[in-house]
Amino acid sequence: MVYWQQEIINVYPVPELGAEAMSTIITAVELWLGRGEQVALATVVRTWGSAPRRVGAKMAVSNIGKMSGSVSGGCVEGAVVEAAEEVLKSGRSQLLHFGVSDETAWDIGLACGGEIDVFVQPLCRETLDVMRGACDSPSVTLTVVCGLEECLGRQMLVYTDDEYVGSLGCGLDETALVQARTAMSDGYSRRLLLEDGTELFIEVNQSPPTLVVVGGVHIALPLVAMAKAIGYRTVVVDPRRSFGSAERFPDVDLLLKSWPDRALTDLQLDASMAVAVLTHDPKLDDPALNVALSSRAFYVGALGSRNTNAKRRERLLAAGLAAGQLERLRAPIGLDIGGHSPGEIALSVLAEIVAVQHQQKGVGV
Repeated sequence: MVYWQQEIINVYPVPELGAEAMSTIITAVELWLGRGEQVALATVVRTWGSAPRRVGAKMAVSNIGKMSGSVSGGCVEGAVVEAAEEVLKSGRSQLLHFGVSDETAWDIGLACGGEIDVFVQPLCRETLDVMRGACDSPSVTLTVVCGLEECLGRQMLVYTDDEYVGSLGCGLDETALVQARTAMSDGYSRRLLLEDGTELFIEVNQSPPTLVVVGGVHIALPLVAMAKAIGYRTVVVDPRRSFGSAERFPDVDLLLKSWPDRALTDLQLDASMAVAVLTHDPKLDDPALNVALSSRAFYVGALGSRNTNAKRRERLLAAGLAAGQLERLRAPIGLDIGGHSPGEIALSVLAEIVAVQHQQKGVGV
């Protein structure tokens, strides 16, 4: 039986937890479970106003007080840990609400006006498998956060091909598949209230964003390091041996020593990718930009002055690139923060990339 939705309580365009952060939590949980400890998982399932973390943020808590992850950056962690201890003792999941109207608002740090709902559940091997699967490929995780006791906390992981793992029980699986397809299509996580009073948290698990840097120049070194630090997958493209070497980029996820147009074509740039073209050499920059600006990459930027960019635009138009495609180009690259050192320029580039990413997805919903 399919339960048609009664109300979409909230939608959330930007998932909080990336695959790298999830992997850190999974590693900790595997260690704790291997030692025979009990573990509870807390997930932010609703926010409003000045909430410190967004929907999807997670924290694992062991029965001896160990923690991995965060649901509020410190504001409500203490209260969530106490709830996690109760959940582990009783075996019953809890849906917590914290907000400015609560008596404890000042004590827990939400007196700024934010509200946050956190779902705390016992973490078993099946839950861990769902978390692991969510890291591996684009998918949707559905969790029963309110409803019949026998279904509370049950999860289902649905992949893009409609294959799924787990079951919500209570006759909800058919509804779950319908809702997962919708969420996967629009990229929005959401809290859903069904006709029978059951509430589902539907979390979209997207691939981590990828930063493709064309040109292994000095600016690329801090740019790759910063991007990795905030959860981006990183790719460096440079056919020049002295620039595109593993010694210069020991921690990059993928190093391609081929010509940029071929490399970017092979990468099949999609909407989760940003491209920063930094060689300052038209022989490398122009072919890269021709491919990048014709792709679905959410950001394309190029290093160079306004004068350099004006000449670049003339060359690209002459090469057949449409004027509308050129309007996507961010050049001179980066936000104007007044910096001049390679690190400061890298910071301005990454700041612009993150800003464009959030503007396209929407924030503050």
